[in-house]
Amino acid sequence: MAFNHLAGKVFPLNRDNVDTDQIIPKQFLKRIERKGFGQFLFYHWRFEDDGKTLKQDFQLDTRKYSDSEILLGGKNFGCGSSREHAPWSLQDFGFKVIIAKSYADIFYNNCLKNGILPIRLPEDTVDALFKNEKKADLYKIEVSLESQMLCDSEGLIASFEVDPYWKTMLMKGLDEIDLTLKYGGKIEQYEKQNEVSVLGI
Repeated sequence: MAFNHLAGKVFPLNRDNVDTDQIIPKQFLKRIERKGFGQFLFYHWRFEDDGKTLKQDFQLDTRKYSDSEILLGGKNFGCGSSREHAPWSLQDFGFKVIIAKSYADIFYNNCLKNGILPIRLPEDTVDALFKNEKKADLYKIEVSLESQMLCDSEGLIASFEVDPYWKTMLMKGLDEIDLTLKYGGKIEQYEKQNEVSVLGI
């Protein structure tokens, strides 16, 4: 799905070193499709041992944060194993943008490949966003990928960097398979020429 502009509710997760096993525990990696992982997002933080009762100290499922589309995180977000299921679960739950102080490289790239916009911001800017969220009844952040700017409902404005290649891919709603298929005709032509060359015709 193409992404350009989003004005969404924010879920604050003010923790450093959130690893991919915390995002989606290993016992839920057996599905073969990308869908259905959202229900297991942050499973051990959200649920009691019975797997059904919601914990009171993790507020993702409360009314205030329901339908949040932007996740606000700390340092080294997405560290740990390289499982692509982590961005799948975040996306399936409804998150379209992650804003953090820093990311694990593989997780960062997996987000981009799967249509999630991961935004890196300076530590003091992210700290200011967390403070603004605490004092707002309904906290939203507006993100423009085209202008590479964001602003929050408290008036904070910040710019962010994104690789031009991934910016184009996100704005056009393409993944790398889609990009390959766009050149299907040329690939087929090359394969035919290569077949002729191998046969010596």
